Amino acid sequence: MDSIIQKTKECLVCRKTIGLESHHIYPGPRRHISEEYGLKVWLCHDHHTGVNGVHSSKGSQLMQELKELGQAVFTEKYGDELFFQRFGKNYLKGDTDEDE
Repeated sequence: MDSIIQKTKECLVCRKTIGLESHHIYPGPRRHISEEYGLKVWLCHDHHTGVNGVHSSKGSQLMQELKELGQAVFTEKYGDELFFQRFGKNYLKGDTDEDE
C-alpha cells in the first residue's frame, strides 16, 4: 500500500504491527480518489472494523480525524485547490456527508 500519510507499516492509532488492514480515508464514491493519491492508512482490526473501529457506530470521531488528517497532508503536498476539485468539500470544518 502506498500512502502519503504513513511510511511505517503500523496501526496509525495504536502502533500495533500485526493484523493490519488498509483503510481508505475517503470511502464510498471518493474511495478511488483516496487510492489514486495514497490517502490510505494502516489500522489494526480493532481500529478498522472492530467495536471501536472507524467502520463501527462508535468510530465517527476517528473517521472525522482521519479525514481531517488526509486533507491536511494532501493540501500540504498538492494544494487546497486540487483537494477541493477532487473531493468537493472541506473536511477541516467538520463538514460531513451522508454517503460516508
